[in-house]
Amino acid sequence: MKAVRGVTAAAGLAVLLVSSFVVRAGADWPMHRGNPQLNGFSSMVASSAPKEIWTYSAGKPVKGGAAVVSDKVFVGDDAGFVHCLDLQKGLEKWSFKTDGPVEATPLVLGSRVYVGSSDGNLYALDRETGEKVWSYSTGDKIIGGANTLKASDGVSDWIVVGSYDSQLHCVDASTGKAAWTLQTDNYINGTPALLPGGEFIFGGCDSMLRIVSGLDGKQLRQIEADAYVASSVAVADDGSAYVGHYGNVVLGLDTKQASILWKYRERQFPYLSSASVTGDRVLIGGGDKRLHCIDRKSGTAVWQFATRGKVDGSPVVCADTVVFGSMDGRLYGVALADGSERWSYDLGSPVAASPAVSDGWIIIGSEDGAVHGLKTSAKSP
Repeated sequence: MKAVRGVTAAAGLAVLLVSSFVVRAGADWPMHRGNPQLNGFSSMVASSAPKEIWTYSAGKPVKGGAAVVSDKVFVGDDAGFVHCLDLQKGLEKWSFKTDGPVEATPLVLGSRVYVGSSDGNLYALDRETGEKVWSYSTGDKIIGGANTLKASDGVSDWIVVGSYDSQLHCVDASTGKAAWTLQTDNYINGTPALLPGGEFIFGGCDSMLRIVSGLDGKQLRQIEADAYVASSVAVADDGSAYVGHYGNVVLGLDTKQASILWKYRERQFPYLSSASVTGDRVLIGGGDKRLHCIDRKSGTAVWQFATRGKVDGSPVVCADTVVFGSMDGRLYGVALADGSERWSYDLGSPVAASPAVSDGWIIIGSEDGAVHGLKTSAKSP
């Protein structure tokens, strides 16, 4: 496959709220999209075709992304299990059973793993043993991953997660007790993204993008999206943000002014994928079976790459290569510069999950219940 032709680019409080969460570029991948800004970027090199080293059979579809920390993989499945696997061999170290499918990407913070389930609970598990430390009940299912920030005391950690009970929940990471909640008007699907200054931005099925204070959960600003938002918002270093929605549009957002910078519309297909953000580009998968590369400043198309299935999973930019899966059953590596195919790998089953990357490894689940561990020939620079 080739890139689609003919489409070219025409202060104090802030310090308190900075999370103790430190993501080492190209190494650990401890949460959804790799970091609290959810920008899906890694310095890991993935320009050469990977080799599959191991496959783990979960037995039920794996729709969510994995977290990778300290040579361990953490991932959920539709049978309701959270699995901990050895990164090098793919062998299971422990599993934890919930009462509903686990689509959310786990969050690994310190000695614990935090993950939501469709049974409506947010779980804190011991990272080494998988034993439950605490659970926090929301009023409905959780399908988006959790994020984290420093608590208002500047010492403790808070966990922030959305639920189908139409609320954003902030929970003390140590005790599982609620710190605050924010009521919205409909389901929250994605992971809330951290903005500069300790604010969060997220969307939902009320067609609204909300910006809230991480300190107390009060809504500060909002942006009308005009359609359901099923994915997570990606945040750039300057605080601008990017998200696609069910109205067949990708939005570039000024989060400080709560305004829309640009709208990208290509075809009449929704965007369920979360975006990746680089210095000058936005990468996002579409229901039109394509990966779209958009100029960050203008919102115009740079290139498109066509697959044979929907691209509902989220891409990851690995240095100069974009890695993503498709419902055609393949994992792709595409050149960031021009959208040309560098490699593809047949996983044998449709892929709705997003890849996790760590020191030469690409970890991704598929609809047949497999978790694939692939290794590239080069690590991070």
